[in-house]
Amino acid sequence: MLKKTLIAASAIPLTVLSLTACGSDSSSGDGGGSEGGGSITMGFAQVGAESGWRTANTKSIQESAKAEDVDLKFTDAQGKQENQIQAIRSYIQQKVDVIAFSPVVETGFDAVLQEAKAANIPVILTDRAVKVDDDSLYETFLGSDFVKEGEKAGEWLVQNAKDADRDGDGTINVVQLEGTTGAAPAIDRAEGFADTIGADDSIKVTASQTGDFTRDGGKQVMESFLQSDDSIEVVYAHNDDMGLGAIEAIEAAGLKPGVDVKIITVDAVKDGMQALADGKINFIVECNPLLGPQLMDLAQKVLDGEEVPKRVVTEETTFDQEQAKAALPDRQY
Repeated sequence: MLKKTLIAASAIPLTVLSLTACGSDSSSGDGGGSEGGGSITMGFAQVGAESGWRTANTKSIQESAKAEDVDLKFTDAQGKQENQIQAIRSYIQQKVDVIAFSPVVETGFDAVLQEAKAANIPVILTDRAVKVDDDSLYETFLGSDFVKEGEKAGEWLVQNAKDADRDGDGTINVVQLEGTTGAAPAIDRAEGFADTIGADDSIKVTASQTGDFTRDGGKQVMESFLQSDDSIEVVYAHNDDMGLGAIEAIEAAGLKPGVDVKIITVDAVKDGMQALADGKINFIVECNPLLGPQLMDLAQKVLDGEEVPKRVVTEETTFDQEQAKAALPDRQY
């Protein structure tokens, strides 16, 4: 049982200045947490609801807070950094015990994190990191190694390059569906992939554009790619949702996804795993969204004054078609 009170603001538009608690009252904590019991107050500022992964991540955080008797103020930033900063400032004003958030983009948070530090409110980053001049502005970062995810995607392609060479000309033409511009997973997954495929001169990324981590974005960008290039042999999508959108565009163009055009994605949510099991996606790198239990544990340790690692990496795997078929019946997200 957690000893203090975590509160996350209700997922209402941040243009409404009065943020109410999700499933709890709006009572605030004592600003940085007091000794001697009571519940924890946490303010959590989520990126948005742009994908199936994000929905599962939000559910995990909310359910874990409830299970641990944590009061959660939860805010949906709707993909806008200004909304997220506004939510964090609201949490500071309400004197919550701890603030957690998944940054929309990597940069631009120094000032608001300085305000939290001045108020003696610890900050935990989840899923995505920030770039700041002073890393004491946050206690720890809980999430995946996005560079490693990109490397795993690239490793599969290097190992399966011959199968991907549809026209047999010795060159594999790849298009990349990027995540939100400036977001840590988009930057890192692109970097890891590029570094790994660099070992094989036959693999060329011929086009790369953001689909903003959404299914519609992936579909629209893929439609544009297909209209300008009929030699695309591989799609590397930074998440499942964009990959699923690409499948729609590929099928509409009269091509067979997974056969005519190989598809590699990241996440391993149920819809993506089903497409992999059906042979429409060829390989998925897992990115686990179920961070709630670890977040609650880290928050308690921070408020208890325990030393925590600056970086906590989640354990994840990869899936091919047969592995997806085996995993689907028990998939939690």
